[in-house]
Amino acid sequence: MTILKTCENKMKSGFVTLIGRPNVGKSTLMNRLIGQKIAITSNKAQTTRTRIETVYTDDRGQIIFLDTPGIHRAKNKLGDFMVDAARSTLSEVDLILWLVEPEDRIEEKEEQILSYLEEGRLPVILVVNKADTAGAGSVAACQTRFAARHEFAECCAISALKGEGVEALRQLIFDRLPEGPLYYDEDSLTDQSLRELAAEMIREKALRHLSKEVPHGIAVEIESFREEEGRPAVIEASLICEKESHKGIVIGKGGSMLKTIGSEARRDIEELLEGPVNLRLFVKVRKDWRNDKAQLKSLGYRKP
Repeated sequence: MTILKTCENKMKSGFVTLIGRPNVGKSTLMNRLIGQKIAITSNKAQTTRTRIETVYTDDRGQIIFLDTPGIHRAKNKLGDFMVDAARSTLSEVDLILWLVEPEDRIEEKEEQILSYLEEGRLPVILVVNKADTAGAGSVAACQTRFAARHEFAECCAISALKGEGVEALRQLIFDRLPEGPLYYDEDSLTDQSLRELAAEMIREKALRHLSKEVPHGIAVEIESFREEEGRPAVIEASLICEKESHKGIVIGKGGSMLKTIGSEARRDIEELLEGPVNLRLFVKVRKDWRNDKAQLKSLGYRKP
């Protein structure tokens, strides 16, 4: 990575990873921390499948956030890839943010995360998310419960959805980072390409609208992405599903589901590109693609 500026003014900079069990709010928090939506969100577990870098820069310095898939017990090769993507960040950063919820016990998936943290010596900030849904006593009890199992650099409570406590967390991060250079240009927000962001926006809408048995078997492949000055961008993308029976669900009666997904995704992509978009969606079946290494690689899921 090219270093863009030296730390003449003693700016802080570094890499911070967000970890936690699936659906705990990591992507929502990352979007809040950088002040713009980059990572897709949904109420379905395992929404994030790859490692995403986002960038926050202000007068204090620069934070590079690594959003990762939720740590879970893998059931297929895609799951293996996701867990590896999450674990690999634990040795590559300056600071770890561990998101938990204010519940009355430590879940099995969090026991798994504890075992990973014991392998390293990096500072960890325990972040109790969704604190707005629980009383102060429940939040404090949660912090005490986890603190008994691991020595944390800091503990804090936030609501990623409402933005409560996020600026205080951002300051805690800067306090813990070393002095250093800017790794990205001050205007940069992510390492993701426009093609990758567009694909994720399409998948987000599919996750929100499809029935429970379909979403985890959906991938999006951008077939073509053309931008010409003065004309709408033209994007052709395929929604990949695992079973013939799922293809009809994705298309919907009279094409209604595909139209809904496309219409909502197009609006988000237009906002991203700041201009009109002609989005054309297709549906393809690739049987058991989540267990096929070659297909995973072709869809961009490569080992870190």
